Amino acid sequence: MANIAFIGLGNMGTPMAANLVKKGHTVAGFDLTPANLEFAVKRGVKAAKSAADAAKTADVIITMLPSGKDTIAVYTKAGVLDAAPKGAIFIDCSTIDVTSARQAHELASNAGMLAIDSPVSGGIGGAEAATLTMMAGGSKDAFAKAKPFLEAVGKKVVHCGDAGAGQAAKICNNMILGISMIAVSEAFTLAEKLGLSHQALYDVASTSSGQCWALTSYCPVPGPVPTSPANNNYKPGFASALMLKDMKLSQEAAAQSGATTPMGAAATQLYALHNSWGESASDFSGIINLIRGKTQ
Repeated sequence: MANIAFIGLGNMGTPMAANLVKKGHTVAGFDLTPANLEFAVKRGVKAAKSAADAAKTADVIITMLPSGKDTIAVYTKAGVLDAAPKGAIFIDCSTIDVTSARQAHELASNAGMLAIDSPVSGGIGGAEAATLTMMAGGSKDAFAKAKPFLEAVGKKVVHCGDAGAGQAAKICNNMILGISMIAVSEAFTLAEKLGLSHQALYDVASTSSGQCWALTSYCPVPGPVPTSPANNNYKPGFASALMLKDMKLSQEAAAQSGATTPMGAAATQLYALHNSWGESASDFSGIINLIRGKTQ
């Protein structure tokens, strides 16, 4: 069993850390929000005084943070790279820009550490159930060392390539999701105007060429998929603010790489408008209300 430092104990980080505890690992955690740390302690995580304190005896350092600048700051300004034992494996599960992910790899390598960028997909439910999809970028040696810990919190673990490849996969995947949710929302809005019931459209599209995850697992109207946020007044799930963050990352990556993503660009604008309506804390599938032209 390993000594693990887990830095960033929010809605995703805490259940992930708790699942590592369940697997028999010793987990020292730190979060800038005292309430988050207190809750994680109730789930078996040992409280550290700082990020560096959590890392000082760790074999594995896992970060789950809001942005690339936060990951870099934890590695450098917070002193985690200096505090961690040489040869430790750094696993960044944050969803951040590819440039920052590659910078984090370089910083870790220069400090004598192994590194993996491994953003996750599956939401809070997946984090609780340890059924996340883990998208990993880094060397084969780093991936081999990180894999047992990724498997402790996820159901599917994919080595996507070298440094930054995990972030690239996450950004592309969530661009698909963001666009497809808008398409599904438009289809249901059109169906309503044409007098077609939600269930009838779902029964047809879910078993034909319109089938997609946004429809069959996260349907944006109440009824057809009882577990979707639409049945709970769009309580997230996956908040619209987080979808906007990921869509912006996709457009930043597109601009930097020279890719043409017109649908991604249009979807980003729509999620920005949805957020500006005061819906940033609601589930992203609530964008159907924007498509309909009304608030919830």
